[in-house]
Amino acid sequence: MKMKKEVSIAMEEYLECIYRLEEKYGTAKTSDIVKSLGLSAGTITNTLKRLKRRGLIMHRPYEGVKLTDKGRRIALEVIRRHRLSERLLSDVLNQEWDKVHETACMLEHSINEEVARLLEKILKEPRTCPHGNPIPAENGMIIEEKSTPLTSIMSGKQCRIVKVVEESSDFLRYLKKIGLMPGTTIEVVEIEPYDGSIIVKLGSRNHVLSRSIASLIQVAQE
Repeated sequence: MKMKKEVSIAMEEYLECIYRLEEKYGTAKTSDIVKSLGLSAGTITNTLKRLKRRGLIMHRPYEGVKLTDKGRRIALEVIRRHRLSERLLSDVLNQEWDKVHETACMLEHSINEEVARLLEKILKEPRTCPHGNPIPAENGMIIEEKSTPLTSIMSGKQCRIVKVVEESSDFLRYLKKIGLMPGTTIEVVEIEPYDGSIIVKLGSRNHVLSRSIASLIQVAQE
């Protein structure tokens, strides 16, 4: 007999979105959820109320949204299926690096934990998605390399890109075009005093990154 899902696909999308925003900013503002999901503020507010009633989130006015332990567990299940799907698309089906995220958004709701375990086995238990983000274990545990935003690295220092925390196709396509992908070693050449933009060197070429872009790239200092 097929087991009924604990929450709907729509609610999974919300919990996943909140988890990703918490990863980036520590909390999820309603305005950021609206922007991420592309829905009206009224629709977002009504759904957040339902999630709160079900004990999946904590929501206080002006303080943003955070997942409860129960909400986080469900979000991690979705993230696990998503990132394993990305690996399947990238490593087996050879889909382009900047396209796997959007395709995985459709696959993540179509597979269960049994299929996720099979994917994990055939993919030889990958630790990260193609963008460097950690794949949660079946029990929800996350093991990842320590990293820090590129914006925290001083000029003259070398660092290695560990992960990219923004996975929109346009952003990933841009990073791929200039070669800033996980595993790449770069040098912070200069930090502009006027606007804080960062000049990084990759090979023989320099690239200027705004602080907003650099903040989405996590690195480990060499």
